[in-house]
Amino acid sequence: MNKLSRKLFLRTSGIICFVFMLSYLLTTFFLPSYILYQKKIHLAELTAKLEPMDIAQLLREVEKLEYDYNVTIVQVPFRTDRNEMNGLVRDELHKKGITLSKFWITEESFEKLERHETVRKIYSQEKLETSFLVTFLNKKGTLFVIGDSIAHSSAFIQMVNEFNLYLAIGTLLLTIGLSWLIARQIVRPLSQLRQTAEDISHLSFQKSEIQTGDEIESLAESINMMSDKLKEALEALEEKNQNLRIFISDISHELKTPIALIKAYSTGIKDGLDDGTFVDVIKKQADEMSGIVDKLLNLSRLQNDPITMESFDFCLLCKQTIDKYQIAIAQKQLILTVEDWGLRNCFVLGDRMKIEIVLDNFISNAVKYTKNQQIEISIQREEAHLVFCIKNGIEHWDSMYSEKIWQPFYVIESSRNKSLSGTGLGLSIVQAILQKHHASFGVREEQGIIAFSFTLPVANTIPKC
Repeated sequence: MNKLSRKLFLRTSGIICFVFMLSYLLTTFFLPSYILYQKKIHLAELTAKLEPMDIAQLLREVEKLEYDYNVTIVQVPFRTDRNEMNGLVRDELHKKGITLSKFWITEESFEKLERHETVRKIYSQEKLETSFLVTFLNKKGTLFVIGDSIAHSSAFIQMVNEFNLYLAIGTLLLTIGLSWLIARQIVRPLSQLRQTAEDISHLSFQKSEIQTGDEIESLAESINMMSDKLKEALEALEEKNQNLRIFISDISHELKTPIALIKAYSTGIKDGLDDGTFVDVIKKQADEMSGIVDKLLNLSRLQNDPITMESFDFCLLCKQTIDKYQIAIAQKQLILTVEDWGLRNCFVLGDRMKIEIVLDNFISNAVKYTKNQQIEISIQREEAHLVFCIKNGIEHWDSMYSEKIWQPFYVIESSRNKSLSGTGLGLSIVQAILQKHHASFGVREEQGIIAFSFTLPVANTIPKC
């Protein structure tokens, strides 16, 4: 017997034993009193019915009342001689088949009857193991004796207690088998859940297929849900660790070249090989390293700092950002087109300063990298959101770029020429800002055109100037 079976058996047995002992005590000590109480009530009801009747009516209905109430009723003339009246009553009872060895109307009872009071007595017959419960009623010179026999309950109670004892023993034996069966049905799915939990602790995310229709099934569903969540969390953690390794590798790669150049040119200065440009080269490489560090710090700050939501004119902000690049656009002879500039409500909810960084990155990248001398910007309303999209030409594209392009230090330019590719941190900063805004954003390529887009919720109220 396993632990659960033993616990179930002991608790069930305890309840059975408690019920048996309670039944034994109630049967032994309270059942006789309860039987007598019920008999007294029974006779009291009959007496209450007889008292208002006249003699003639009472004599007519004696037999019917005896049958209905299952009692014995005799009547004798009321005598002033107590001995004579006792003899008459015993004779009448004997005629009804009731022989009493101990029956006597006492002087006190006789005096009450003379005053027409109702008298109630109980006469114990030890040899017959019965008692006779009697009500005396003096009705205009006629004494009515209403009696009911009560069998002594000691033997009956003993038999009931013996029966209950055998019943309790049988129930305990049955409880052993039932406890084993019930515990087995409970333990089997619990064992499966325990195994599943052990598998999860070893990072083996299994699921339990338990269908019991009760709390155990609900527990299994919760464990399965926990397993899925842990699996997702572990995969996300592994992905973050992988990204961290890539990030560290990319940082090392970005810093390796300037550090090597600084080391080489400083050695040249030490060896007297400086032609007057070595210090400038060292300063340039140091500035590049400083720029990378500043952008990394900015990226970290954007990922951790809260955003300040406010309502602002997105179209105006976009126009102001474009104006900063008008000289570069003119120098490169680019064609910039803006669609749907005249929106009625161009106010959105967001952090204005951070959204300006997003626009600045997208527009500067388009100006820097477009291959077809064209840049297209569109701003349109879609239900409760404003959608910004910027397009420019691109030479080559691979489907894997869609995910990797947002990673720090990832650049599409294979040459990694700094004048062309930059540090590769701009879009990572954009991603951090848009994720903070819970905004939808993405990139797609169609027929040599790359398109970046994001959405912001339209503001319900326009701030007053």
